[in-house]
Amino acid sequence: MSQPLPQEARLSAPGEPAGPLYTWWRGDPLPALLVLSGLSVELARELDLLADLSGLPAGEVQARVEAGNRPYLARLDGVPVAYGWVATRRASIGALGIAFSVLPGNRYLWDFVTLPRWRGRGIYPRLLQAILKREGQAGRFWIGHDAPNIASARGILKAGFTSVGEIYRLPGGSFGMAAADSLERARAGATLLGIHLVEAGR
Repeated sequence: MSQPLPQEARLSAPGEPAGPLYTWWRGDPLPALLVLSGLSVELARELDLLADLSGLPAGEVQARVEAGNRPYLARLDGVPVAYGWVATRRASIGALGIAFSVLPGNRYLWDFVTLPRWRGRGIYPRLLQAILKREGQAGRFWIGHDAPNIASARGILKAGFTSVGEIYRLPGGSFGMAAADSLERARAGATLLGIHLVEAGR
């Protein structure tokens, strides 16, 4: 059962939410997904291939890796079909202009794409679960998406993540997050992002 937010955090969060935040903590349930025949997930080593798939300059891909981001690549019957990044040091939510340090024991998952031809096959949640298993030294994982991206929300929840809360833009341009259910996890998420924990206006 959710707990009331502390009095000092009872701020009205105006306007539309900017997007949700989700988390998975080591020890949380990991839903059993049917095996997708031919699917494999690997830590991407061919950075030129990743640049071609993503449309990013090769130098940008290399810079991400040097900054502590790990790229993962999913293949179906050997064909590259999806990719995503795991931040281990620093991360940002570019659309919101939020930059933050990834605390020890945490991972921030970002920039996931399933190539158009391969969408609708359940690749995204399976890629996420493979990363949770491979990044075994981390205890807490975080991921988000733009507010209207329902397809991403479905894949994230199917993989076993739970909603932490909604991010709102506050007066003056700062950001706050309203807890979805667990106050403990909402506080942890707000601390990670360096934003306020607020109560959404009703």
